[in-house]
Order: sequence, then C-alpha cells, then structure tokens
Amino acid sequence: QVQLVESGGGLVQAGGSLRLSCAASGRTFSNRNMGWFRQAPGKEREFVAAMAWTGTSTDYADSVKGRFTISRDNAKSTTYLQMNSLKPEDTAVYFCAARRTGWISRDFHDYDAWGQGTQVTVSS
Repeated sequence: QVQLVESGGGLVQAGGSLRLSCAASGRTFSNRNMGWFRQAPGKEREFVAAMAWTGTSTDYADSVKGRFTISRDNAKSTTYLQMNSLKPEDTAVYFCAARRTGWISRDFHDYDAWGQGTQVTVSS
C-alpha cells in the first residue's frame, strides 16, 4: 500500500493561488494513477483532477478547468495541484488519491489509497 501525505493548504483571498503537494511513500509511485478530490462541509466528495501514471493523460472537473493544473514528479514521488484564480466555492478539504490499476477515473471508489486531506479556504 502506498501512503500519501498532502500539504500546502491554507487561507487565501479570492483570485489568489495555492499549490498543493501530495508526497507518496511505501510503494512504487511511478506506476500509479493519481487524483485530487475535494469535500466541502455537508457535500459529497467530488472529483477535481487526475493524471495517469504515464503523465500523458489528464482530466479535470469542469468547475476547475483552466484554473487548476495537476502534475507529478516521479523522482520526488510527489503529485501537485496548482490552483489559480481561486473562488470561495473552491473552499473544501482536498484529498489526493492513488490508483494502482486501470487508468484515471473520476469515481473516488476506484482509488485504493488516500491522504488525510488538507484544508483550503478561500475568502471573498
């Protein structure tokens, strides 16, 4: 099993930027598809972005397309989520997830390892 630890969350004003990091350990990172999800209070966990283990394929939720960018550095076993032009509705706990089999997915059930989450709060 791979262990994931997120960092980089915080409080930012609307229009600002944050970069989340997700450091992996324990198992091979380079062959895992990676995803970012978020969960706001009282809402279900929702897909944000994903990147295939090859690094050649990405997917984004419509709500973040053009503002967020997912990337990975296999040498550092780390996945990043660059978030620009943040909006108050982006406020949530952000989780990274790893999927050992298959391809990238928007369904959180398909991921077999999760981090503990990092809080992102965007003030208006």
